[in-house]
Amino acid sequence: MLLTRTEPALDLLGGDPGAPALVTPTTRIDYAELRDRIDDRRRALGDGRRLVFLSGGNTVEAVVTYLAALAGGHPVLLLPAGVDGAALDALVGRYAPDVVVRADEAGFELTDASGGTPRAFHPELALLASTSGSTGSPKLVRLSRTNVTSNARSIADYLGLTPDDRAATTLPLGYCYGLSVVNSHLVTGASLLLTDRSIVEPAFWDEFASLGATSFAGVPYTYELLESTDFARRDLPDLRYVTQAGGRLAPEKVRALARFGRERGFDLYVMYGQTEATARMAYLPPALAETAAGAIGVPIPGGSFRIDESVPGAAAGEGELVYSGPNVMMGYAESPADLARGPELSELRTGDLARRREDGLLEITGRLSRFVKSFGLRLDLDRIERLLAADGLEARAVALDERLVGFVRHDRFVDAARDAVARHTGLPVHAFDVHALAEFPRTANGKPDHAALRAHATLLRATDAPAAPSSPADAPVATPAASVAELRDLYAELLGRPDATEDDSFASLDGDSLNYVELALRLEERIGALPADWPSRSIRSFAPPALSAEPAVDALGSSPGDEPTRTHAQRAALPPAAPRRRRIARLETSVVLRAVAILLIVATHADVVQLKGGAHLLLAVAGFNLARFRFGGSAGGVGDERPERRRRVRGLLRSATLIAVPAVLWIGGVALIARTYDPATVLLSNQLVPGATAWSEQWQFWFLETLVWSIVGLAALFAVPGVTRLERRHPFAFALAVLGIALVVRYVVSGGITPSSPMRYALPAIAWLIALGWLVARSTTLPRKAAASAIVLATVPGFFGDPVREGIVIVGLGVLIWVTSLPVPAVLAGALGTVASASMFVYLTHWQVYPPIEEWSPPLAIVASFAVGLAAWWAWGRATGWLGARRRRRRRPAE
Repeated sequence: MLLTRTEPALDLLGGDPGAPALVTPTTRIDYAELRDRIDDRRRALGDGRRLVFLSGGNTVEAVVTYLAALAGGHPVLLLPAGVDGAALDALVGRYAPDVVVRADEAGFELTDASGGTPRAFHPELALLASTSGSTGSPKLVRLSRTNVTSNARSIADYLGLTPDDRAATTLPLGYCYGLSVVNSHLVTGASLLLTDRSIVEPAFWDEFASLGATSFAGVPYTYELLESTDFARRDLPDLRYVTQAGGRLAPEKVRALARFGRERGFDLYVMYGQTEATARMAYLPPALAETAAGAIGVPIPGGSFRIDESVPGAAAGEGELVYSGPNVMMGYAESPADLARGPELSELRTGDLARRREDGLLEITGRLSRFVKSFGLRLDLDRIERLLAADGLEARAVALDERLVGFVRHDRFVDAARDAVARHTGLPVHAFDVHALAEFPRTANGKPDHAALRAHATLLRATDAPAAPSSPADAPVATPAASVAELRDLYAELLGRPDATEDDSFASLDGDSLNYVELALRLEERIGALPADWPSRSIRSFAPPALSAEPAVDALGSSPGDEPTRTHAQRAALPPAAPRRRRIARLETSVVLRAVAILLIVATHADVVQLKGGAHLLLAVAGFNLARFRFGGSAGGVGDERPERRRRVRGLLRSATLIAVPAVLWIGGVALIARTYDPATVLLSNQLVPGATAWSEQWQFWFLETLVWSIVGLAALFAVPGVTRLERRHPFAFALAVLGIALVVRYVVSGGITPSSPMRYALPAIAWLIALGWLVARSTTLPRKAAASAIVLATVPGFFGDPVREGIVIVGLGVLIWVTSLPVPAVLAGALGTVASASMFVYLTHWQVYPPIEEWSPPLAIVASFAVGLAAWWAWGRATGWLGARRRRRRRPAE
């Protein structure tokens, strides 16, 4: 008989009433209080068995709600990280949950969505889980009470958990690995340190030590990040063990971590599991971690393995790994009706290829789905990745139809990877592809995202397809409306982010100034003029609401009669149309202003014209772009601000570094060779030197000094808790307040309206221009634009005591406020975009280029300045890309 009433279904609390259960930096909840909270939450969830969807971080409210759902007999799905928007709507639409709960640091919010009709669930059904790699997929794993309790107790058994243990929650609750940490500790009477902090944050380790945590869990990516922290230097006397699962950690890293643990007094447990087995199926005993690295070890207590050697093409002794145990799932669910079904499996076919080693331990050798048959050869994609890694090439391999596609992290490695693949596989070079990416995509759980790589490979194949015949050069050609999928593909291609989703934005994908310009140009070709806040807008927001099934009508009202009506799917299958030939293109206003301003700066310095003010205009444009690139994020301030705060601070510091490092290297090199610059100038700190009363060559880089230290100051501002939320709630008012403070500082240090030279180049007197650009970016309505214009007219005049110079700044800011994009000759659009991207390098290097040339040819001095600046910009991009890839490839624990 199916349960339709509430009854105690699953109690995971195994601790003494007075023993600690949940700990945070501000809260300590013992098992007695936790049980009381669970009882209260059970009443809030309602009577009768109900389907509960739960989202939230690693918080007290989320854990209480999860445990209350189990205790009340309510099947519960903990939504994985990243499931929101369309993905969440699809799940809700498919399963029609009775209760949707948000439980995070902002509080507890319950939405009752039931229609009052009792639901039918199988008596054993306790938990639903999203399958690995299918975040947001309607296919869910059904787990029983027996599954949950047996796996929790098995894990506690082999880890030797006691009430003295305390695990830090380094993984999300919506991930079966993270949830298994909660279950195994509570069932044994141990405790949890609840935190959403990243292991790269020093505060995480401070709390870990001060609150007596004894363990943490991590996927391979966690341990990659760990290498960039001061973990090795930390004194963590209570750390008893660490665990690793969620993918294969390279054997050399396992050995290094195990050896380090032996020296520092903690154990390493390497584990193997799947969501379909509730969490864990095997573990490698810590005593074998150094000598048997690469093995998954032995079955967990109560489980067993067999190897099915009937797999076609498998090596001798190799086959599919099959697991049996009480933690094997009931089965899958793809509809509400499936929730009433009973257990359907007696064993789990893992899909992994394995062999039993000579020492009796099990070892995973590949994945059944990770093979491709090409040119008659059966190729193991995992083995190809390992062979390339042995050659010093970090790579990912996927199969697209029957074609092997490889990815590396930089263009410079493409040829070496192509040669290595051909050598290891015997394939001719024309039978496979190798592409470069900025970063390898990962799932929300930190695993390699092969699905995103396959989608990106499909995109690249379509991009390389032959273009359709172009129309006559001068014929007016209507640009077809770009679908949201096509725009996502454009972002993925240009930003090197195959993991981009339709809800991402340029800012959330960490775009930089170079791909900003290129993406802006390509977007304007697809959708026309861009709004001022386009970097913070989602990709989805640019697509038309729907694609009509009717033939398109051009601007003259005629319909192209030779174009048959096609569905969206049919249009998506067509090869990309040939680019239109246009005489006029539109460039985003800030791009044009950057190009024009740097041209005015160099031309003025070379004495071709005398039109000063370009550098001060560039400062305002920099503030404008900072507000769009680095201060993006959802408005309203709802929820935990910490992820957004971290993203802003990290992005700002990255921006400061991208300016400061090449500047210090260049200025320092010139100082060593020509002896022209003081150490303070080299370190971008000349403005701190007291006693300057007149302009000198030490002030030549004032623009870069001001920009770097302003960005650092903004990073410090947004690092303060609550500031990010306040700015998100009141973006215009916040920018106005910052501008007001900056103007007060300007007038105080200047002693009036017009500061003297060189004070007009010092940070206290000119930071207001960056704040003014910030305000312009937040002026998104007609009244705000009018207010920003009035502020420009009230603050700029009199600053220089030079009407022409002030006029250049006023006109530039006026255009930035009121005009989204500007028409330029199409043949110049690419050149202007490149100049805008390289503007900082042109400014940095031109001080050494134009002086010796301007005496006999000022125009040639301008050309030479831009040539050297563009070359420096190109070389710096190539060098940093190469160094970054090399550093990632070599970053391994010491052997």
